[in-house]
Amino acid sequence: MAKEPSEEQMYEEAAKRVKEKKRFYSGLATYAVVNAVLVVIWALSGRGYPWFLWPLGIWGVFVLGDFLRIFVFDKASDDEAIKKEVERMKKKQP
Repeated sequence: MAKEPSEEQMYEEAAKRVKEKKRFYSGLATYAVVNAVLVVIWALSGRGYPWFLWPLGIWGVFVLGDFLRIFVFDKASDDEAIKKEVERMKKKQP
């Protein structure tokens, strides 16, 4: 069985996750502001070809990747799921 992490290790991991989440939200705000400015520039310049969709889409893929890495494929959620499964297995044992 895996050894439980120490308080210091848990604190360091939590601090790392908080830092990643702050970085994500900062990047998301930058993405929103920059792309809003690009849409305004496009709209004020005659509304021709919607060129702003290129940076919006390409940059959006990277923002989505960060979101998935930080919030969906989080190792902590795997650890919690494993702990719950172990508890279920223990309850089923005679």
